[in-house]
Amino acid sequence: MVETVKRLFDLGGKVAVVTGSSRGIGRAIVETLAAAGAKVVVSSRTAADCEAVAEALRARGHEALACPAHAGRATDLDALVARTVAAWGGLDILVCNAATNPVFGPLASIDEAAFDKVLATNLKGIHLLCQRALPLMAARGGGAAILLSSIAALRASTGLGAYGISKAAVGALARQLAAEWGPQGVRVNALAPGLIRTEFSRALWEDPERLRRAEQRTPLRRLGEPADIAGVALFLAAPASAYVTGQVLVADGGETIV
Repeated sequence: MVETVKRLFDLGGKVAVVTGSSRGIGRAIVETLAAAGAKVVVSSRTAADCEAVAEALRARGHEALACPAHAGRATDLDALVARTVAAWGGLDILVCNAATNPVFGPLASIDEAAFDKVLATNLKGIHLLCQRALPLMAARGGGAAILLSSIAALRASTGLGAYGISKAAVGALARQLAAEWGPQGVRVNALAPGLIRTEFSRALWEDPERLRRAEQRTPLRRLGEPADIAGVALFLAAPASAYVTGQVLVADGGETIV
């Protein structure tokens, strides 16, 4: 039984690409997938940041490649996939974590350039990367793609409107890709975190009163940590979720149920 459980979460021999993985949730995910046995590609916009994470993983005995790429730029995504294939021959797991939110405020105040930037990175970039990666998974007999959504996709926000719209579209994209690629053994799911203690939310958790209010409205009475999301990502990447596809899995401490 113990060996069976181990196999459910064993990623030995798998190749995983994680975008936005030089810090926060992405870094926790890439470290967790590496610990489960995957060869991992660390990717974000800054080469030095990618290499620092990859070097730390290699120092722990994992196989890791640093490959900087802008998640919203097609030429960068081409290079990311090409380098992965050149290094390890293919791709089995894709985690699309990179995202942006350059503005805060109501939709009435967002300019066209900012709106386009949010959609280009948070949605179009994921679509473009999946176009390049999912056929490679199918060629190897199957794989798993995990698209990072957010609970901002599930309810309105007066400050994160464009971001929430982009993340809602990510859930729709996951369902569509799951339907299209399922017959070839490729699973696609979205993962929707709640409020996680990262740089993105620093202004909240550094303010004691705002932190207290956030904790009180969450049934588990705490903010999430990047490791909380990494564990769910491991489940979605591993054989344990072999019959799960086209879903939006929420990990928010219960915030959206109350």
